[in-house]
Amino acid sequence: MTRILIMMSLFFACFSFGQNIEKTEKQTLKKAKKQAKRFLRSQGIPGMSISVSKKGDLIWSQGFGYANRKERLRVEPNKTRFRIASISKSITAVTLAKLVDDNLIDLNISIYTYLPDYPQKKFDFTVRELAGHLAGIRSYKGDEFTLSKKLSISEGVELFKNDSLLFEPSTQFYYNTYGYVLLSEIMQQVSKTDFVDLVNRLVLQPLNMSNTMLDDSERYIPNKTTFYRNKRVLSTPVANEYKVAGGGFLSTSEDLIKFGQEVISPTLISEDALFEITTSQKLKSGNLTGYGIGFSVERPKNGTPKIYHTGGGIGASTALFIYPKEAIVICVLTNKTGVKMDSFGKTLEHIFID
Repeated sequence: MTRILIMMSLFFACFSFGQNIEKTEKQTLKKAKKQAKRFLRSQGIPGMSISVSKKGDLIWSQGFGYANRKERLRVEPNKTRFRIASISKSITAVTLAKLVDDNLIDLNISIYTYLPDYPQKKFDFTVRELAGHLAGIRSYKGDEFTLSKKLSISEGVELFKNDSLLFEPSTQFYYNTYGYVLLSEIMQQVSKTDFVDLVNRLVLQPLNMSNTMLDDSERYIPNKTTFYRNKRVLSTPVANEYKVAGGGFLSTSEDLIKFGQEVISPTLISEDALFEITTSQKLKSGNLTGYGIGFSVERPKNGTPKIYHTGGGIGASTALFIYPKEAIVICVLTNKTGVKMDSFGKTLEHIFID
């Protein structure tokens, strides 16, 4: 009789504990949804997609607002394709890591090893410096950011290749996208494969990221959201093909959750290669940059590691946050220019990260 009573007590204790966990998770999601709706309204965002995973399981995935306001087409996180802007750099980084694993690229040698015809500069610089925004490559000039003429990656390199470096490599951190245009040229020359095909073969297809692709300005792409300058005004057309490595991919929030999980538990690249791209680089002064290769890295107030990238483009403001210790991935994609993603990212972090 005593044994039966003990077993019953344990059963009800476990049942009660399970109910409390479920109740807590429901409260967390309720709070997150409330904050998401508030953020959507306050920023005047036409459409937004949010997906969150924990320990490999999708625990929240929801669309807010419209992929197309005029047609009243709702956002669907498993199919609505957004411009992911600079999160593209993270995809490029994992592809680069695979090439490092395959001994096709050495991060620590001169870029001229792979591109001997690139114009000589006052200073030499390595692949690592290039990918970490330490090489001194310039950023956009004039209307280059809104360029609507379709260019290849090689044609894109022509825009800046004859310009001087802005500083001696590794003496400053200067975030820019042109460095990733040059990096993608190296990657496709080394692999003898078109860059987009390379990314597809090494990363997108193995991770089953079937909704992630080049933002091709000259063809119809199903489920691609409309892009907005503000809540009701469309953004200007732009051609992102040449800068695909730094800001030219389309994706869904659910596809990027799969990508984030690869960073937590790598299946395509080695732990050593992952360490290389997710560890902050240093300046010659010894100061950390807070950026590895294709990923920003930091520790929030609670000390847990945070690997992430945000993005801003024409008709796009995005964020991907990865917390390896908690095995949590958070992705937020919007179809509006100039949304303040950092503050909302911190809001979600406080909700989902203990």
